[in-house]
Amino acid sequence: MSVSAQPRLRAHDPPVPKVVPVRHPWRWVGIVVVLVLAAQFVSGLVTNPGWDWTTFARYITARSVLDAVLVTLELTLYGTVIGFALGLVLALMRLSRSRFLAAVSWTYTWAFRSIPLIVQLLFWFNISYLYQELHFGVPFGPTFFGVDTKDLISPMGAAVLGLALHQAAYAAEIVRSGVISVDHGQLDAAAALGIPKTRQFRRIVLPQAMRSILPNATNEVISLFKGTSVVSVVAIGELFYQVQVIYGRNARVVALLMVATAWYIALTTLLSVVQHYVEKHYAKGATRDQEGWKWAR
Repeated sequence: MSVSAQPRLRAHDPPVPKVVPVRHPWRWVGIVVVLVLAAQFVSGLVTNPGWDWTTFARYITARSVLDAVLVTLELTLYGTVIGFALGLVLALMRLSRSRFLAAVSWTYTWAFRSIPLIVQLLFWFNISYLYQELHFGVPFGPTFFGVDTKDLISPMGAAVLGLALHQAAYAAEIVRSGVISVDHGQLDAAAALGIPKTRQFRRIVLPQAMRSILPNATNEVISLFKGTSVVSVVAIGELFYQVQVIYGRNARVVALLMVATAWYIALTTLLSVVQHYVEKHYAKGATRDQEGWKWAR
């Protein structure tokens, strides 16, 4: 005796409809157009002698270029660490119950987001025109000693100062938006359990806020990394400045610009990979997936 897996159709039952997949002709048209354009672009890169790949290969690992890449990474590191440290303080000031501290934080953010970065860099580079000496002592009273401003703030110091203060204004808003995204009911529950506010912020708020902070923070770090090219106006030997010096000598503009482009793409890709794993770490427990998080498409 056998049992059929399919139910028998009676005479009056309607026929089973055939499922037809939805067709997307314009999707295929778009794919073909993109592939054709990509093929033309790659063909131009290979066959056009104007790209001058011989010069590109000679300078991509040149000592002067590698030193400039190192300077670029140093500027990015200093600007990120100082900027986000100050941005965290500004975010906490903005979230405090003190109207004075909140007003100071808002004013700082408004001012440094309104002034272009290149203007800030030039201002700090030429600060000695305004203040020849910095005096240390009692406010509005006697001074103990003074330091020449041009000796205190070097071109590298002016670049780090400008990048860090500019970055802090954006970092403050990133941190503040991440903190306020955490459900306030969790803080009420923690307060009811008698957990101190410092521990609430460190163990409850910040780990959850990091899921919102990290994507925007990484974008800011990548923007800062590429924005270091602006410090070439104060004659800092970072990547873009060094590339300009080289093509000013040999007139191989396109090839040297491709050298800078290749380094920018490689390092921003590395930062994106680091971002993926850091986000995956802080997303543990956010979903039922055993890995905690899947790389979003």
